Amino acid sequence: MKSFDGTVLVVGATGRTGLWVVKRLQSHNIKYHLFVRSAPKAIELFGPEIIDKLTVGSVENPDEIRAALSHADGVICTIGGKVTDPDAPPPSAIDRDGVARVAALAKERGIKKFVLISSLAVTKPEHPMNKYGQVLTMKLEGENELRRLYSEEEYSYTVLRPGGLIDGPPLMHTLVFDTGDRITTGIIDRSDVAEAAVISLFTPEAHNLTFELIQSEATPHSSLSHFFKLTQS
Repeated sequence: MKSFDGTVLVVGATGRTGLWVVKRLQSHNIKYHLFVRSAPKAIELFGPEIIDKLTVGSVENPDEIRAALSHADGVICTIGGKVTDPDAPPPSAIDRDGVARVAALAKERGIKKFVLISSLAVTKPEHPMNKYGQVLTMKLEGENELRRLYSEEEYSYTVLRPGGLIDGPPLMHTLVFDTGDRITTGIIDRSDVAEAAVISLFTPEAHNLTFELIQSEATPHSSLSHFFKLTQS
């Protein structure tokens, strides 16, 4: 399978899922640049050699986003508000406005491919998670803006809505992919979400679609690309 030709900007690279996105980009030998809030944390996670691949800033600052995007040919966005931290920006500032701002500025720059990691159950406002700053509703509004911006010809998006995130090695489970937010519950390894995000960049069956994904039985796989194809009617 053809890989991605260019540099991928990982937005939120020091988060637990973002860390795995970087690892999976490395495994596919895809060039990357990181947009992070803390250089010391990035250096702690990735080593001092990462310094030349860093832009430090906030998704609330358009100029800092533009500086990060100047290195990018594609974007994988992994950001999410810290909903249990009263001192953190609310989900409306990160999951909605932050995502929308990054997507708008990426398109302004002519970046053709954008992958967003969102969440299961974003279309269900009654979900218990939504009591935290309407976080699921804010994620859905961020998704909607990405879809609006990137539905034009020559652009493509992929939105991934994983179930509850756990930590484990990649490619060790069969996955269940669906569309339409019909999966009500489930878990998935962050590593597999990261792998799905990376291969979305160069898997035609992933383009301009929104997927829910969870894991099922423990079965090793050499690739996850066929799970995208299984959802095609």
